[in-house]
Formats: sequence, C-alpha cells, structure tokens
Amino acid sequence: MQRAICLVILGIISSAQVNAGDWPSWRGPNGNGVANGVGYPTKWSESDIKWKAKLKGIGASTPAVSGDEIFLTTTHQNKNIVSCYGMDGSERWSQELGASIDGKQGKDGTGANPSPVVDGERVFVYFKSGDFGCFDFSGKLQWQLNVFERFAEVTSKTLWWDLGTSPVLTKDAVVITMMHTGPSYLAAFNCADGKVLWKHDRVTDAPEEAAQSYTTPIVTTNPDGKEVIIVTGADYVTCHDVAAKGAELWRVGSLNPENDKFFRSISSSVAGEGVVIAPYARGGTLTAIKMGGSGNVTESHVMWTSPDTSADVPTPLIANGRVYVVRDVKTDRGTIDCLDLQTKEPIWSGQLPQHRMTFRASPILADGKLYVTRQDGTVFVVDAMADEFKLLGENRVVDEHTIATPVFIDGKILLRTQDHLYLIST
Repeated sequence: MQRAICLVILGIISSAQVNAGDWPSWRGPNGNGVANGVGYPTKWSESDIKWKAKLKGIGASTPAVSGDEIFLTTTHQNKNIVSCYGMDGSERWSQELGASIDGKQGKDGTGANPSPVVDGERVFVYFKSGDFGCFDFSGKLQWQLNVFERFAEVTSKTLWWDLGTSPVLTKDAVVITMMHTGPSYLAAFNCADGKVLWKHDRVTDAPEEAAQSYTTPIVTTNPDGKEVIIVTGADYVTCHDVAAKGAELWRVGSLNPENDKFFRSISSSVAGEGVVIAPYARGGTLTAIKMGGSGNVTESHVMWTSPDTSADVPTPLIANGRVYVVRDVKTDRGTIDCLDLQTKEPIWSGQLPQHRMTFRASPILADGKLYVTRQDGTVFVVDAMADEFKLLGENRVVDEHTIATPVFIDGKILLRTQDHLYLIST
C-alpha cells in the first residue's frame, strides 16, 4: 500500500541498537528513507543478482535487517507467515501467526502489507487480520495478540481497504495506529510481553472514507526534546507525547478543507530538519509544518502548502534542505520533484520514462542518489544533489510486481517483489 551526504536528522529515536548494516524498519536506519553507507550501484545487470530466494506465499512488506538476518512477512495457505533469511539467501526459519485475510486492492493489497520492525533482539510483525506478535531472532514466539479482539470496537471490516500501517518503536514500546471510520487510536505495547502500556484515542471530524488512513507514524523528538509520535491521516497531522501515554501535543488541519468524503490517506509524512512534510488529498497537496507548539498550530506553524506536487502512495523524503516527491497519480505519474524545504521553490523536476505501471514503493536516498522503484520492478537512479534533473540509471532485470521499498545496506540492495527476494551487488 527508501540514498553519504551531509545530513541533519531531527532525533529519530527507537529502542533498537542500529548498526551500520541494519535496516530496522521500512524507512531505514534513520526512519526517514535515507540510507547509511556508500558504494551503492547505479547500474546493474542480471549477473549482479547475487541470489534470488523464492518466498513462501505473497506479501508487500519491506524487509527489516539486523546484522546478517533478514525478516519479512507473507501470507500462504490462509496463514500469516513470518520468515527469516540469511544474507546468503538461505531461509533460516519460518513461523505462522494466525489466519490470514486476503487483500482487496489487486496485487497491491495483500494480507501482509505492514512491514516488520526489529530492535536488535526481536522482530515485531503485524498483519491485515489484526494479528500482532513478536519473535526472537531464533524464531521463538515471544507473544502474540489480535488487535481487533483486544480492542473490540475495531474489526477488519471497519477498514474499507487493506491494512497498510506498520508498527514503530519508541524507546520503551512498540506502537501501532488505527484510523478508520469509527474509534481511532494509537496504542503502545510492552516489547517484552505485549501488554498494553497505553491507548490514546485520536479524534477528528473526517467524513466517511476520509477517516480511512493507511499511513505509518513517525517516532522523533519535538524541539523541546520530548520523544513524540507524529500521525498523519483522517484529515489531520497530530503530534503525541510518548511519556504522557500518547497525549496530543499539537495538531494541524484540516487538510481536507472542502470536507471531501473520499480523501483517504496512504502516503506517510516524513520528518527532518525541524520540519514535517505531509502529503495529502490523494496526491493533491503537500504541506510543510514547523515542529513544536501546542494545541491547533495550523495558523502558526504551517510554513507552506503546495497544490502543485504531492504523492498518493510513496512517502516523500527530506535531505540537505530539500524535499523529494515521487508523483504517482495518473496525470503525472513518474514525475520527480525536488523542492527547497523552507520555501517550496522548485529546484528541479523531471519525468521518468512513461509506462502503464505506477509507483508504490517510497524513494530512498543513498550515497547522494535517489532510488525510485516502479511496480514492475524497474529501479531508476537519479542524481539527488544536482541542481537539475539527471537520470543516472534505469535497471530492469527483475520483471515482477513490486511495491515494497528496497533496502540499502553496506553497498548492497535488497529488492523484495511479491514472490521473491533479491540481493543486488556489483
């Protein structure tokens, strides 16, 4: 339903001990789509595919990596599956976690769209069925629960489409969000045993499908140093105090001023350099928010809103005072915009080769290059630091449906398609 440059990162915090070769969550080691390391290939061929692993079942989650272990999720024969692979492509273990629910949105929707997250000792997984659990790195189940059963006011049927949000880690907990037509909330669970630490209701006035949101929250710090969770969806961006059991600190909205019933939100926000960038309105607007304040800070903290660029599914990226947006709607799919973070002024804009397929994976910045992955497995490489659009590479050696965001570790790329996992290294 993810590119070594000088970068100022605004306090991305988690309980994970992140090593140089780790990719602990779908947006990478810094939580913002910026990879560590250098030497990533710009162009590659079939001979650069070091291995290809056939996955058990199907899924769309981005793998999480800790050390030499790769974790991903699938559904297979009506079961939710959690699998661990080695960096040599061998399967180390595979475990079941409840009965699966099929996706609705064609090949883009599966029962395994949420991505796992790791903390250096454990992997946390979440499925469309509501099954949520934790395994240690040997594959032993630590705990499991079903969110829909635990919070009975929510069922899988209250979500119009497929579950897209992924769990995130704070210093002391693993957190999920639920935004749908009905009671919406953030909930924090103890990493060791899965007990609920707190649950905070998130109340908005979003109508009908506009209340349906599939975004993943951001864990970062407010300017005052508080660990916070930023949530985008149901027509608002809200910021929550982790230490105060998810209490709301500030909000911006409505991002749906015309009260459109169908403004469901898929693309997540990104935080960096003291700013939150929020895509909205089915790819219709992009809003820059200065972090901080209290209460409704729409008038005081919105830096700018642009109706000229945004994304419906891919999450934008912030680096070096720039915002990168991959457009994916029919009228301008494959357009990449690079904007000045402070002013929204365009630095460059470029069009990738036109194709019937669109973009679902989020862009990654690695070693000064922007990597953009199309649904058919084609990976485009663009010079991220230039002052004009410059396409460096177009790599189509995998022709499989792809919506997971690639993983970048130690100069190597892990590309997960619906059916396979590939390691690319030149």
